[in-house]
Amino acid sequence: MVVVYSAILLGGIGFAFGLFLSYVSEKFKVEEDPTVKLILEALPGINCGACGYPGCEGYAKAIAKGDKPDKCLPGKKNGVEEKIKEILANKK
Repeated sequence: MVVVYSAILLGGIGFAFGLFLSYVSEKFKVEEDPTVKLILEALPGINCGACGYPGCEGYAKAIAKGDKPDKCLPGKKNGVEEKIKEILANKK
């Protein structure tokens, strides 16, 4: 009988924690700008830091906030600046 009570108690505690975690994940959800993801896909992904930011993700976030898209040295050969300008033009 002790085993049955223990199983019921642990099941109830597990269910309560599951509900709590579900609520907390919705309450503290972080909204991300979809433009950052598009810009990040356009960047070469080398994470060289030549732009002055810590990797391509940091630079993509800065561009989405208004920084100039002409600082990516490895991407200049591939036309990254034009792709980013197109993404920003479609955003507005």
